[in-house]
Amino acid sequence: MVVGITGASGFVGSALMRRHIDAGDVVRCLTRQSKAISQSGVQVIEGDLERPDNALARFSDGCDVLYHCAGEVRDVRRMQAVNVEGVRALLRAAAGRIGRWVQLSSVGVYGSSESGLISEDTPLAPRGIYEQTKADADALVTEAGRLKDIGSYAVLRPSIVFGPEMPNQSIAQMMRMVQHRLFFYIGRSGASANYVHVSNVADALLLCGTSPHADGQVYNLSDWCTVEDFVGAIADALGCPRPRLRLPEWPVRRAVRMINHVATLPLTDSRVDALVNRSRYSIQRIQRDLKFSLAVSIPTGLAQMVAMRTAA
Repeated sequence: MVVGITGASGFVGSALMRRHIDAGDVVRCLTRQSKAISQSGVQVIEGDLERPDNALARFSDGCDVLYHCAGEVRDVRRMQAVNVEGVRALLRAAAGRIGRWVQLSSVGVYGSSESGLISEDTPLAPRGIYEQTKADADALVTEAGRLKDIGSYAVLRPSIVFGPEMPNQSIAQMMRMVQHRLFFYIGRSGASANYVHVSNVADALLLCGTSPHADGQVYNLSDWCTVEDFVGAIADALGCPRPRLRLPEWPVRRAVRMINHVATLPLTDSRVDALVNRSRYSIQRIQRDLKFSLAVSIPTGLAQMVAMRTAA
C-alpha cells in the first residue's frame, strides 16, 4: 500500500509509521520540516496545514490510506487554524485522490462526564477549545465521507495515550510523587484511570486503515483500571510502597484553588477532576467490528515507562 501520515514525527504518528514500514508499505509523510523525519526509506513532503499549497495535493495523491495524526495540542491560538482549517484544506486537496481517510480524534469530544459508560453513541459535549476543534474536524471528515469527496473514512477516538516518550508529563510527575512518597488519593476509592498505550493506538489505526469493516465508522479506544491499581502499578515498578493516604475531595479542591492563586502546584483543578472521575469508555464496537484486542496492558506499559526512566 501507499500510505500518507500527517504528524509522523509525533508520539502516535511515529509509532504508526513504524507499523507500516515493518509491513513493507510505501510511507509518505507531510511535515513542516523534512529533518523532523529521520526514518530512512520514507517519502517526505514539506507542507504546512496552516499555509496550504500544492504540497497537500502531492502528499495526498495516490494514497490508499491517509492518516491524519497531526494536531495542535498546546497553543490555543493555533488550534482553530491547524485542527479545523488545516483539516478542511487537506480534505479539499485529498478529494478524489485517496482511498480512505483515517482521522485521529479524542474522547475529549464527549466532554467530562463524572461517571457512567461512554460509547460512540454518546452525544458530543466538548468543553475546551482543543476538544471543540477535534469535534469540528470529525464533523468535516464525516461530511466529506457522506459527500464521497474521499473514498471512505474512519475516526478513532482514544483516551489519554501513554507510553515512553509521551509529551504529556502527567505520568512522569505522578512517578516522582510516588517515588518520594508524596502521592495521596482524593475522594472515594474506585475512580477511573482511562488510558491507552501508544502501541494499542497504532494497532487500532492500522486496522481502521485496512479493514473494510471500518468504512464510515467511529471508534472509541481506551483501557481502564482503578486509580488505585494505576498508582499501585507505578509503585510496584519503582519498588516503592503503594500509597495509602487518602484525603477528602472538596477540602483538597479548595486548597488547590487557593494555593494556585499565588504559586504553581503540580496538582490543578483538572488533575483533581481526573483523579476522582468515575466514567469509562466502551470499546465493544472496535472489538466487534475489527477484532481488536489490547496488546499492551496499563500495568505493562507503566512498567516499561519506569524501566526506561530509571535506565536514563
